[in-house]
Amino acid sequence: MPNNRIHSIDVLRGFDMLMIVFADQFFSKLHQGSGSGFTAAIAQQFQHPEWFGFRFYDIIMPLFLFVVGAVIPFSLKHRLQKNAPKKALFQKLLRRFAILFFLGWIVQGNLLAFDWSVFKIFSNTLQAIAVGYVFTSLAYVYLKPKTRVLIFISCLIVYGLLLTLPAIPGIGRSTLQPDVNFALYLDHLIFGAFDDGKQYTWFLSGLGFTATTLSGLFAGELIKKESNRIKVFKTLIIYGGIALTLGIIGNTFHPVVKKIWSSTFVLVSSGLCYFLMALFYWIVDIKQQHRWTFFLKVIGMNAITAYVITHVLPFPKIAGFLLYGLSPYTGNYYELVLVIGGFALLYLLLWYLYKNNTFIKV
Repeated sequence: MPNNRIHSIDVLRGFDMLMIVFADQFFSKLHQGSGSGFTAAIAQQFQHPEWFGFRFYDIIMPLFLFVVGAVIPFSLKHRLQKNAPKKALFQKLLRRFAILFFLGWIVQGNLLAFDWSVFKIFSNTLQAIAVGYVFTSLAYVYLKPKTRVLIFISCLIVYGLLLTLPAIPGIGRSTLQPDVNFALYLDHLIFGAFDDGKQYTWFLSGLGFTATTLSGLFAGELIKKESNRIKVFKTLIIYGGIALTLGIIGNTFHPVVKKIWSSTFVLVSSGLCYFLMALFYWIVDIKQQHRWTFFLKVIGMNAITAYVITHVLPFPKIAGFLLYGLSPYTGNYYELVLVIGGFALLYLLLWYLYKNNTFIKV
């Protein structure tokens, strides 16, 4: 692994991907098998709320963007130190943006259906990452640290105002209620028949995606510049406490809504991301507890690969061809067995790539 990488960032990315590709299915099928109140409570935490509120699973997508932002000071600083032409760097950013958008069309944009009636232009986590990554990278390359903080604050304020001030034709003033917000109206207007078709918003939410990625950038800059690791840990906790407190206070008049990525959602989720970053940084980089991290590194070092192939290949169904004989013995837990078996197949593939130093980048 490159020497300028911080181990905890890769491990945290692996943790996030584990939640995405395995944990939600695992707890859902576990509850399906047991039917207990305890497993129901856990499974509920791995489902997004209908609209208002926040559950554990709501942190997963913001954490993905947060980690992308945290890596930027390490990946781009090296290129800037080489005095690479800014034009070449700009082209690289646009190329990565295009690749992520294209992959998003594959995994959830229905591109492989080859049917324009079901195609979605902007509807995926990878595309949200593309937006956040490009604008945050440009801010890192061209703007000073204080200006980047102002951009972060401006994204939250401008988006908050756009969600509450404009009048929607035929509806009235925008609110943060389902189907009565300006962000959703604008998605319908811009994307037309190719919009998400759900209550999630994407175009204006790009302001929130950028703010979330910027929050990760601030963490990455802190980790890279500050040599005192205890101070880094404490500062991450402080950042997290400030963001979470502001988000909770703001929730009283500007509710936390993941589906439209409201400004308070950015603050609450970013606060929790800072806490998770601090926790992993403390364990991995301060206490040097590395043995247990290998499992997560295998997933984290090929995170995009893991995300894409799990949306393209039905690993649990593939595992069913190998494990069908267990059905009579596992009863209601057979679906859980298939989820575990499917993840084992995915992990073997990622382990093979890791052992052969094959890290697929975009």
